[in-house]
Amino acid sequence: MTKNRKKLPVNAILAAGLIIAGLMLCLTALGFVWTPYMPNAMKYGRFQPPSPAHIFGTDQFGRDIFSRILKGSGTTLAISLLTVVIGAVAGTLVGAVTGYFGGVVDDILMRINDALTAFPSFLLALLIVSLIGPGKKYSVILALGLVFIPSFARVMRTEFASLREQNYVTGARLMGASNLRILFVHLLPNTFRVLLPAFTIGFNNAVLAEASMSFLGIGVTPPDSSLGYMLSEAQGMLRAAPWYAICTGCTIVILIFGVGLIGEGMHVQQEEVG
Repeated sequence: MTKNRKKLPVNAILAAGLIIAGLMLCLTALGFVWTPYMPNAMKYGRFQPPSPAHIFGTDQFGRDIFSRILKGSGTTLAISLLTVVIGAVAGTLVGAVTGYFGGVVDDILMRINDALTAFPSFLLALLIVSLIGPGKKYSVILALGLVFIPSFARVMRTEFASLREQNYVTGARLMGASNLRILFVHLLPNTFRVLLPAFTIGFNNAVLAEASMSFLGIGVTPPDSSLGYMLSEAQGMLRAAPWYAICTGCTIVILIFGVGLIGEGMHVQQEEVG
């Protein structure tokens, strides 16, 4: 009975996170194939407040805000996911090599990692975007992906270093398993308990970073739209159309909140199991 009561809050956190994030994902997926109105159509009346016809109202050009949020969420989600995938894959490879082999390889790669970490991540992303060219999706994805590598590399290095001396790894070596097999067959699956929560944290940071860059005008630019760019637009019309900023900002908050609950639920679950 006591064990069940302890697990209930964890399951509730995971369930809440999965429900919230799942609903946001469904709405985002819907935006790729259907929106109530054409997102860029300027014909629905300027500054219309929320109503049954336009549940989030319209903006300064007479565009339906709900349709634009559906479309912009897809852009933000795609950029954030690709960003974290780049950071997680590259960071895991670096962490695997440095944590498993150690020695000179560890020293060289970790010094490079420390050098990248020394720069404020957001400023480093701004620098990379400015060099590649602002206003392009791939430049934002590449810049943020490179910025996320050091954090994943450090987390995964610690995990691989702690696992390399386990008995099953020693047994695999004695049976003649290659280093690649040990890394990717024996060790990598056992690092998911750390990688998955780190992925959720990275995703939330990527959403905020993309929104911040688009808000500053160096991320996604028209004709594409993202939640950050829409929030930047809404800043100039807080009095005329406060619903624009409220609806867009709440969308970002709800998305981050849902994914954050998933990460927190997984972390607490691991502590309970451990």
